[in-house]
This record gives sequence, structure tokens and C-alpha cells, in this order.
Amino acid sequence: MSGTSSQAIVEHTCTTALPEFVAAHRRLFVLTGAGCSTDSGIPDYRDANGGWKRPQPVTYQAFVGELATRQRYWARSLVGWRRFGGAQPNATHHALARLERQGRLTLLLTQNVDRLHQAAGSENVVDLHGRLDQVRCLACERRMLRTEFQAALLRLNPAWADLDAADAPDGDADLDGQDFSRFQVPPCPHCAGLLKPDVVFFGENVPRERVDAGMQALQDADAMLVVGSSLMVYSGYRFANAAARAGKPIAAVNIGHTRADPLLSLKVEQSCAQALAFL
Repeated sequence: MSGTSSQAIVEHTCTTALPEFVAAHRRLFVLTGAGCSTDSGIPDYRDANGGWKRPQPVTYQAFVGELATRQRYWARSLVGWRRFGGAQPNATHHALARLERQGRLTLLLTQNVDRLHQAAGSENVVDLHGRLDQVRCLACERRMLRTEFQAALLRLNPAWADLDAADAPDGDADLDGQDFSRFQVPPCPHCAGLLKPDVVFFGENVPRERVDAGMQALQDADAMLVVGSSLMVYSGYRFANAAARAGKPIAAVNIGHTRADPLLSLKVEQSCAQALAFL
């Protein structure tokens, strides 16, 4: 373990601690979360205490088991995708892409589903929770682009085309008070099966190969850097826990509480872009 909660260094004003940490560890395992993408206009899920800002996201069991849940999900997604699908990388994504080009990363493991790291030029990326720009058939496993599915949603539900609502995390939109009962959800065009966004829902397991790739890259790294994640979800926290057990130092850039606070060697409570501006 690299430290305890009383030993973790919380940096509010020092501008040299994180550059020194990065310089001291030539091979970094980087894990990123929603805080990386807020400057791109994508809201995050949690407050500074690590609690939910809104009701928890839909579960896999509810999505698969209830037509009403799918209608509500895809109606809100139809509206939310217009802005989410057009989001652009911000300074944080570009800073981490530069770090990769310097040969400093064993892997960038992201909990985000927006593909903005790849859009900024990062190549060695594992999308731990999947990608929202694809839709997957649960029957035949074929995938289609979310842009194609958006067109199908609009063809079947033209009355929803002009609706607008406040953005919610991961392409969702706050469509309060709407009647979703007549919203039509297209089936798979190949087998008529059930279509689902190609992301890991709550109640669904992260594919083993993604976890294994992350653990291998962590093993090869000198240290771990967490950027914009509270690590409240176990799928991300497990990597910090593994790093601590292996005696690898962990630095985190996050405003507010993280689940891994007792494990950290360094904590920088600044915006991600501000903290990484030195790269």
C-alpha cells in the first residue's frame, strides 16, 4: 500500500507535485473517468462526496426485462445523442494523448463511453465500460453505428425529433413528464433481436478480456494515475486496489472524495485540464 488516508498528500495550490510524480515514473497506467469529459459538455454522475447527483442509471436487468424501460431509455437517448454525439475532445484528452506519444503510458483505461480519448489521438486505449457510438444486438451480436440507429429511431418517432431537454450523463436527456408508451424501439435489422447500446450497464459484468488487459498493463507500469474518477464503482476501484497491493504509487486528479483516498500517494484537487496543463 502506498499510503493511508492520513498520509495521502492533498494538493490545492502546489503546481509541481503532479509534474514531479509523472517525471519520476516513466511508465504510467492511467485510468480516467467522467471528470475528463465535463469540459466537453458531458455531465458527470457524482458530487464531490462521491454520491449520485441524480437517480442511478438504468440496470441491465430492467433494460432487458421491461419494454417500458427500453422505451424510456431510447426516447431520452434520441434527444441526448444530438449533443453527445457531437462532443469534441478537450484539453484533458489532448494532454493524455501527448503523454502517450511520449511513450509514457502502458495503457489508458477509461471508464468513459464517449470515445473522446481516441478522438484526441490516443491509440492504446481500453474502453472498460464499452462505447456509446455502437449498438449491439443481444441475439446475433452484430453491431451497428449509433448514428444509423439514431436515424431509425427518428423514422419511427418523428414527433420526438424537435424535443429538447437538459443533458444528462452519457447521452441521456432529462425528459420529465413525457409519455413514452407509444415510443417505438427498432429491432435488430438482421435478426429482429433486442438492441442495446454497446456499453456495460449496472448489473452487467465488464468483459473479462478488458479487465485482464488492464491488469497486465498495471503490472507493467511503475505507477498509476487516476484522472477524473471517484472510483466509486468497483470496476475501476479494483485497479487502484491492485496497484496498492503491488506497492505501486497512485496519484489522483479529482475534485472531492474518491473511494481510493486511503491508497493515494498524491491527490490533486483541481480540474483535470488545469492539473494536466503541464503536459
